[in-house]
Order: sequence, then C-alpha cells, then structure tokens
Amino acid sequence: MDKSYSLTADEGDTRLDKYVCARVPELSRTRVQKLIAAGNITVNGQPAKPGLRLNIGDKIDIDIPPTPPRELKPEAIPLKIIYEDDDLLVVDKPAGLTVHPAPGHPAHTLVNAILAHFPHLADVGDSLRPGVVHRLDKDTSGVMLVAKNSAAQADLARQFKSHSVTKAYLALVKGRLEPENGIIEADIGRDPHNRKKMAVVAAGRKARTEYRVIKYIGGYTLLEIMPETGRTHQIRVHLAAIGFPVVGDKVYGVKSPFLTRQFLHASRLGFKLPSTGEYVEFESELPPDLEKALEAIG
Repeated sequence: MDKSYSLTADEGDTRLDKYVCARVPELSRTRVQKLIAAGNITVNGQPAKPGLRLNIGDKIDIDIPPTPPRELKPEAIPLKIIYEDDDLLVVDKPAGLTVHPAPGHPAHTLVNAILAHFPHLADVGDSLRPGVVHRLDKDTSGVMLVAKNSAAQADLARQFKSHSVTKAYLALVKGRLEPENGIIEADIGRDPHNRKKMAVVAAGRKARTEYRVIKYIGGYTLLEIMPETGRTHQIRVHLAAIGFPVVGDKVYGVKSPFLTRQFLHASRLGFKLPSTGEYVEFESELPPDLEKALEAIG
C-alpha cells in the first residue's frame, strides 16, 4: 500500500533530503534521494533537488510507492522476436503487457517472458529490469530492444542517452492537427495535482517531440511521432498539451468506442549494433485492433 506524508518545514537553510530523513526515519538517505529524483517528493507542489535549502513554512509532500518484488520468475508468456544476435533482442511487444515488475504489476511482464527464453538475462543490469534499456507504456504496442549482456546494455544505454536512436511511433489523435509538420517542446514533470500523472510543468525536464501528419481521417489525424527525448508518457502528455489528445488514452486523452486502449504504436526503432557499429532499423506493423479502429472511423 502507498504511504504519504505532508510536512511543514520548521527550520530553514536545511537540505531537503536531510530534513526528510530526520522526519521520516524509515527512509534511508539513498531512498529519499531516489524518491526526489522520481518526483515523489515535492516542495510547495513543485519538483525539487536533494540539495534544495528549505525555508521555514515550506510544504513538503512525500508519496512512497510500495516496494516491488525482489525476485523475478520466468513465465511462459508468448514472445514475438523480430531479431536476435549475441548482444540483443528486438521484440514486438503486445499491448497490455507491462515491461518490468513495478507496484501494481508484480509479475506477468515482458521481463518475466524474456527470462523464460533466456534465463541468463537475470544477471544483466538491474535485478528487477534485467536487459531493459528503454520502456514502452503497458498499453503501447510495438518494437522494443532488450540487451543480452552487460556490455551491450551499457552501449545501447549510451545511444539512448545521446539521442542517437531513431524512434518512431504511430498515433491517432482527436481533431485536425495543423501544420502538417511540427515540433513540440515543453518540459515534463510530475503533475503537482495528481502524483500518478505527468504534466507540462515549468520545473520539469526538457522534452522534445517531432511529428508529421500521415493523413486526416474524418475528425481525426493519424500521425508519425519522433520523440527526441524519452520522458515518461512524453508523447501522450505533449499531444494532450497542444489540444490533440491520443484516442483511447484513458489518462490524458479521449475515450473511443472503437478502442480499449490508447492508439499508440512503436512502429520503428533504429540504432547501431554494439558488436559492429552498423546502423540497423526494425519495424513493427500496426496491430489488428488499431487497424480495425482506423477502418471504423474511416
């Protein structure tokens, strides 16, 4: 179960992380710093840094999510592999499958499925996210990359961090989006009014999303989206912020009688193979449920 605290600073010029540790002894300093980095600790409703100096009267809100399970178990979940070599896997993730265990999703994830095929991946990287170098939302389908050894994971992580990976998504939005090509630049952080959501906020992290219109269908627009950065829920938040929410998105978008999930599909992923440095691209076709939605509105 989640825990939450609301504190009011009773002394000034004290570091945020030190103050929270003193007031909530169950939290280690490392845990506090991780909560701050994740946006789970805010000061006066805004994200902060561990070294922020508090003023008397500052309001500190703390949300502590439940601790995820410590042990991962292989599960015989069907897995569609697009490409495989000694360093990595490229898989076609279906909608409805969470990438790795987290609060609320302790099992039945993509990682559990991968471990059934490749048990040695349990020793690659984070114990709860072995081999994971990027993520897709639970209800986003499409092409995903998984490292098979630590060296490949470090190489691929560097490519993502330097924004040299090509990422393309297909999204259906409500309304006629113009102009036909554009860039959305708006910082993203935790929504100060709902800690389970992300939002465009002044104190957020830099986020940049490029789009182009593929076609207009009735009162909808089918887009190709190329996010430069990889913030949580970035595409969904950015499109909602400019007034063109993703169809079927129950959190940021608009409901649809044609869909039970958001119309967002990772259609293309390009990167350099760790072994040779050769640039490669892989694609995933639009799944049947999204194809049927296009037919229904078209």
